[in-house]
Amino acid sequence: MPNYVAADGVSLHYDVLGEGGPVVTLAGGAARHPSYLGDLAGLSGLVVPHLRGVGQSPSGGAGSYWAQASDVDALRSQLGVERLVIVAHSAGTRLAISYAAQFPSRVERLVLITPPATYLISDPSDAAKLIDARRGDPAFDTALQAFEAGPDVSDDDAFNAWNRATAPIGYRKWDVAEQRHAAIGRWDLAAAQDYFSVQPPADLPSRLGAVTAPTLVIAGDSDCLTGFAPVIALADLFPHGEVAVIEECGHYPWIEQPAEFRRAVDEFLARPPRT
Repeated sequence: MPNYVAADGVSLHYDVLGEGGPVVTLAGGAARHPSYLGDLAGLSGLVVPHLRGVGQSPSGGAGSYWAQASDVDALRSQLGVERLVIVAHSAGTRLAISYAAQFPSRVERLVLITPPATYLISDPSDAAKLIDARRGDPAFDTALQAFEAGPDVSDDDAFNAWNRATAPIGYRKWDVAEQRHAAIGRWDLAAAQDYFSVQPPADLPSRLGAVTAPTLVIAGDSDCLTGFAPVIALADLFPHGEVAVIEECGHYPWIEQPAEFRRAVDEFLARPPRT
């Protein structure tokens, strides 16, 4: 099993999926087992770290997404590369952005899949409008009721049950493929709490102006979790930011619209590197 040693001496685990790369791939959740990512609709060369307290990596004192940027750089050193191609999903984009802000010269490319963005930009969210458009679907309405009640953090099982109950909100539709995908990957409550235990610096948005790596932001036009407008606006914080809009898609484009997702990512990753 591949492992690497973080700056504080903790041994952390990562998976390697396919040949080529490396493409460091950061899962969301927060603190969801990265198995839910699969191979991102067939991308190769994925290097998927188990973040602190998740899967085969132990918990530790540096579990916030801001602090775990140092773990990502330790993984970069382990892989023997000067700069990283990073693909991140949802809450994992917080870690990717934290890494880019702290180590801007060590990023080759960024792909941010359905990122939360309201903590970085002032644009109002349109999530409520997207939610209203979905009301009337029984599965969605039941999930929304649980979502609005808030998570049960009494223990791991209760937290996972809440995440399962609210899963339909994350998808444009709730068919067999979506239901199967939602059942993959367990959340770790303590790791999720650690992930948000430290706030990033107030000047984080302005610091992204130093991230000169090409950055692709992928937005689902029906993403009730992040909204659509804030995700689009996020790309403007990066000097070389751009947006790929996946239509009729929620929070998981590689599951909901895999061909369109791959088309956007493949085209972006295939471009010649910036000099």
